[in-house]
Amino acid sequence: MIQANCRARFTAADFDFVVRILARSQSESISLVDLLSDSETRDSVIDSPRLVEAILCNDSQLRISSQFYFYVLARYVLRDAGVRDRKLCDYVGSLLENFSRARVLQGPQADNESPRQYLSDMLIALSRATQDEAFLLRAHVGNYSLFISGIFHENTQRRSLRGAPDIGFYENLGRRNYHLLSSHATARRCELDDVYAELADRFRDVRLALNQLADRLLNLDEGDRPTLL
Repeated sequence: MIQANCRARFTAADFDFVVRILARSQSESISLVDLLSDSETRDSVIDSPRLVEAILCNDSQLRISSQFYFYVLARYVLRDAGVRDRKLCDYVGSLLENFSRARVLQGPQADNESPRQYLSDMLIALSRATQDEAFLLRAHVGNYSLFISGIFHENTQRRSLRGAPDIGFYENLGRRNYHLLSSHATARRCELDDVYAELADRFRDVRLALNQLADRLLNLDEGDRPTLL
């Protein structure tokens, strides 16, 4: 299950990258190390637009973790869109990190079931799912809808001309499932109820920010693109 935990998984190499990019002197390096050691100041340091510039200029030679890469880029476009909640940005970064691996596009599955590649299969499965299974399925449907309509919006629009679901379909589906998730006991236990509630309220804003990310900043090989409905 996707969690809002990119920031909790930053590595020593990520912090080395931050210091290397932002420090202009040895004394600044020492100060930055101190700031990065403090969880209350670390977030402000990592919000620096210079990190985004460095990532984009050195994309093929980066020595940073995937969680750092996706968090920094997601945070940048979401802040630009007026979505400033760090926990939500953290969740979206984790979503991008997870969905960048094609196999995650398959829904959660029981041992005796085949992968649910298509949303229609997952929606059918909801009708016979247990409460815990329904939570995982709804989370995947919401996340899948956001990823497809956000990162692969042009592909989605092209396919809609041939009868496949359009962006509006994914927006409505994602918003509804996030809304249902926000009141689920498992969401409260995992401290994700507030994230799901905001994603339900601001699905379009987040989706449009991801459109900008896909168009301007993010490069995904055509072969990595998921099969859509």
